[in-house]
Amino acid sequence: MTTPDHQSPAPQPPAPAAKDRIYRSPMALGGGVLLLVVVGWLGFDALLKGHGRTPWLALAGMILAVPLVVAFTLRPAVLANEDRLRVRNPFRVITLPWGDVAGLRSGYSNEVVAKSGTKYQLWAIPVSLRARKKAARRQQRAAADAARGVTPSGRIGGLGPSGLGLGGFGLRGTDTGPTRAETDQVMDDLRDLLERRGEAETAQGETTVRWAYEVVAPAVAGAVLLAILLATG
Repeated sequence: MTTPDHQSPAPQPPAPAAKDRIYRSPMALGGGVLLLVVVGWLGFDALLKGHGRTPWLALAGMILAVPLVVAFTLRPAVLANEDRLRVRNPFRVITLPWGDVAGLRSGYSNEVVAKSGTKYQLWAIPVSLRARKKAARRQQRAAADAARGVTPSGRIGGLGPSGLGLGGFGLRGTDTGPTRAETDQVMDDLRDLLERRGEAETAQGETTVRWAYEVVAPAVAGAVLLAILLATG
């Protein structure tokens, strides 16, 4: 009597990689696009209509300027998932497993600190002192309203003199904006990830730093070409 063959279980597909949360500065993106338009317009105008050495100077200037504009405006980003934090700064990419992150600091700039003590600035999450002050004013106003019994809609609790519930409406406008600056809220989200995932097995490892040669090389080439043209002029 033959026994049925035992079939081995089908191999399980690999677990999908954790999806990144991407943080970027909308103002930097908008400014970068505008600067690229201006550089391209002036540069191509000089290339097409310039005489003598002007087209060469314009070409060298564009080769230098375009990578720098991209590096400082369009390139910066912070990408975070359950296992690591990746910081894409103008000229470097820093990958920090959560297990190697000592903390995240917010002052006049936002920074991540590795356990080695090295600090890396988060270019994509700039600090806005103006936004902090506005959020602080909203927070103080909300606390004062709560102490007086004012609801978020701007109504004072209880019925008005007519008994129709109109007692607090129309007394003043209520600012319902956020009571915390957006970049500070982003840092809070990253700190929460660090707290939850800092001890996870898959979040261990060493910090790595890679130079962005795709940005540095063309910028250096443009600077060298421009220097040669100016020196030989």
